[in-house]
Amino acid sequence: MPSIDTSTALIAPVSVTHDNTYGAAFIGTVVSAILFGVVCAQTYTYLNRYPLDRPFYKILVGVLWVLELVHSILVSHASYFYAITNWGNSLVLLFPPIWSLCVQVILGAIAGAIVKICFAMRVWRFSNGNRLVTGVIIVLALAQLVVACIYATRTLQLESVVVVSRLKVVGSLSLSLGTATDIVTAFALCFFLHGLRTGYSKDDSLVNRLTLYAVNTGILTSAVSVATMILYNLMPDNFIFMALYFVLSKLYANSFLATLNTRRVLRGRGTDAETNTVPTFLMVGKLTKHDNQFQDHVYPPSASRVPQTKEDMLRSQLEVEIEQEVTVTRDSHFEHHDFKNVSFA
Repeated sequence: MPSIDTSTALIAPVSVTHDNTYGAAFIGTVVSAILFGVVCAQTYTYLNRYPLDRPFYKILVGVLWVLELVHSILVSHASYFYAITNWGNSLVLLFPPIWSLCVQVILGAIAGAIVKICFAMRVWRFSNGNRLVTGVIIVLALAQLVVACIYATRTLQLESVVVVSRLKVVGSLSLSLGTATDIVTAFALCFFLHGLRTGYSKDDSLVNRLTLYAVNTGILTSAVSVATMILYNLMPDNFIFMALYFVLSKLYANSFLATLNTRRVLRGRGTDAETNTVPTFLMVGKLTKHDNQFQDHVYPPSASRVPQTKEDMLRSQLEVEIEQEVTVTRDSHFEHHDFKNVSFA
């Protein structure tokens, strides 16, 4: 799109200035680029720290990195168009938005949805397969993705950037769904983690740390989403809310990569994808519905230490749940069944 002749009689609204349009876009682009650098660093760390991780996780990390790379390119393209190509020309805001500014919304929503669904799987594991709560989180994540795509499509059809306020309802709904997803996920993790308390100070300390991490992750993304929604409703005719949205998907990607990279390594290995291996959760027996006896076919007969009480069982279950979440390690050596080998994050 060529530069617009400034000799035209049309003028932009008085509230639109270089600071809250070009300046805001520039700041958002810079912060987004910095966070993408963190994404790259975390991706590199992950690939080096967990070379034997499951292919699914590697593909997922690769997809997120590509999405964030393209998202950064689109954000930079939109910022360059408004801040450089049309520098000092406020009349460009009276024309339809540049395509890259709209498409980046879709890519950011896709990356956010992927991360939210992955966090929903964490809830699934810690809740022992609670379909209701997990389903609610997944539905909310997918709903936000759909609404965000609708918003981006309608934005492309606008005759001017400064009339983006017409889409307040759709935009606010998308951001609200994202905030709701983060809050429900954090609350669910806190609730189900609390149920894993055993009374042992070491185990409960781990639960507290995981709970704090879940809350902090949800608070950060929720705060940015709420701030974006507030600014969008108060000042829809400038780029301040867009600047915040530029960094939102990077926060989701970094939170997911941080979750992968903070897993403890069991005996120097990550989540192995070796053949002929047995998941470590099969190393711990389960209580039957009628008594405190363990199912013999679950716990290997060669194990050197079998929990005998309900308290021991609860502690073992906590260790396995945390190990599945933090290391998800497969172990082919059944002779190592002592619980001291279970690692914690």
